[in-house]
Amino acid sequence: MANSRSGETLTERLVRILDTFGTDRTVQTTAEIGRRANLPSSTAHRMVTELVECGLLERDDDQRVRLGIRLWELALRGSRTLRLRQVALPFMERVQARIREHTQLAVIDNDETLFIERLSHPQAGANITRIAGRLPLHASSSGLVLLAHSPVEVRERILTGPLRAMSPSTETDPERLHHLLAGFRRDGLVVAPGTVEAVSTGVAVPVRQGRGEVVAALSVILPVDTPTGSAVEELRFAAAGISAALGNQRG
Repeated sequence: MANSRSGETLTERLVRILDTFGTDRTVQTTAEIGRRANLPSSTAHRMVTELVECGLLERDDDQRVRLGIRLWELALRGSRTLRLRQVALPFMERVQARIREHTQLAVIDNDETLFIERLSHPQAGANITRIAGRLPLHASSSGLVLLAHSPVEVRERILTGPLRAMSPSTETDPERLHHLLAGFRRDGLVVAPGTVEAVSTGVAVPVRQGRGEVVAALSVILPVDTPTGSAVEELRFAAAGISAALGNQRG
């Protein structure tokens, strides 16, 4: 793609525009997009108009802009995460029905925990995560599973810091975290009370591609004083089922 006067490619500017949207910012004006993407007003208006014309963005009746359904459609075609979600959902539904709390599926992306599915019970406790939401790898039970089973170079990069505290119970000491990760790999389990919110405990297990690499983390979020035994049993049963099903897939 051609470079702008700043040296950026068109692709880089397009990604900056799309990155201005988030789970807590789903609709914006063109001026807000330009400001958040650090683009000149004329450039922002031209690029937003072009993205609307091709369906990647949409305008509402007030001329505010949101992500377009065509972007969602393109993202799902042949997506690795879509196949993972499809395989995992029946097992997640069983966990959610039995535990009656938030049940989540997460993967590692760009050194962060990316949540790709979540099922919730109407009476479930507090949980800040959202589908397509992200958290630091060291902060949540899902992230700790993914970090524990990630390549050595990823762990070293994350442990170099800085390690942001999400709550007073978030472990941010690299040496202690290093030892904790070794235990998580050994046990195939993370129980993390209060690491994201003081009122909640995250319980997570790894999901493998068959018997191979860890490709996801499956977790439930419990009220902090809830016993974890039943959740651990259900999660391990579900993760084994997902891993077996993934191992039987080809392509």
